[in-house]
Amino acid sequence: MKIIPKLAAACAFALASVPALAQQAGYPTQPIRLIVPFSAGTSDTIARLVGTEMSKALGQPIVVENRPGAGGNVGSETCARATPDGYTICLGTISSHAINPAIYPKIPYNNLKDFAPITQLAAQPNALAVTEDFPAKNVSELVALLRAKPGEYNFGSSGVGTSVHLAGALFSQLTGTQMEHVPYRGSGQLMTALLTGELPIAFDNFSSAWPFARDNKLRILGVTSLQRVPTAPDIPTVAETVPGFESLSWHGLFAPAGVPQPIIELLHKEAVAALNQPNVQARFKDLGITPVGSTPQEFGAFVASETQRWGKVAQQAKISLD
Repeated sequence: MKIIPKLAAACAFALASVPALAQQAGYPTQPIRLIVPFSAGTSDTIARLVGTEMSKALGQPIVVENRPGAGGNVGSETCARATPDGYTICLGTISSHAINPAIYPKIPYNNLKDFAPITQLAAQPNALAVTEDFPAKNVSELVALLRAKPGEYNFGSSGVGTSVHLAGALFSQLTGTQMEHVPYRGSGQLMTALLTGELPIAFDNFSSAWPFARDNKLRILGVTSLQRVPTAPDIPTVAETVPGFESLSWHGLFAPAGVPQPIIELLHKEAVAALNQPNVQARFKDLGITPVGSTPQEFGAFVASETQRWGKVAQQAKISLD
């Protein structure tokens, strides 16, 4: 997928939908709960930034509730089972709404049927990072090294079944290389392992790796979007060496299935307006995140496509969690 912000198109959709926004019973008349199925981190930051701006426009607070567990399954199930009245919504990610259905045999929700998509908020590339003294200086040299020594190098991620784990699996599949996966408990531990030389190679969110690369404490060989990141335009994309390689971490808003369409349209309208706020855009830029703002229909189609794509990667890599 090419990362192109869809804010202009989304705004047109929102304006066209205004006549439909006969807010049912004056919605909202009470606080709205925004479930984030993870603890502190990028997901929480995005939810709070966007939620704060939406609260101002809606006239009711959006209260962020962190409900981590099982890779996002706990909080996502809570959202899916909530009363579909618009007073519970949730943040969904590539993990909770595309990867988990493939790797959890007993996932407690259907990511395509139990939710009403509102909008994709953001997309963020991952980074292929190595220690500062690693012998390969670019992606081409890394591929040659891995092919010459199959299975001798480890790569780390922030956990089994995470988007960055699957990014590493996809890299191996497209390059015909073999690396041993070493999962860590979160990005903090992963970066520490890389910085201390305990681990030679890692895939992580760009926003986690970039501050260390900027300070010359590690090297980013490539970013995993199809375009270079404006924050670091000198860093090539992995796709410049490995055609077709793309791995984005994304975030979006969902409501439980069955929420009335006028409420979905109102929430979409205010979410897009929040993404257009200068403070939100500035913070996203600092984190290397691209705002999206797709329509509910576009977001639903995107989630279905991502579910199919990453399901194939997980199946080929034999990644599964009980």
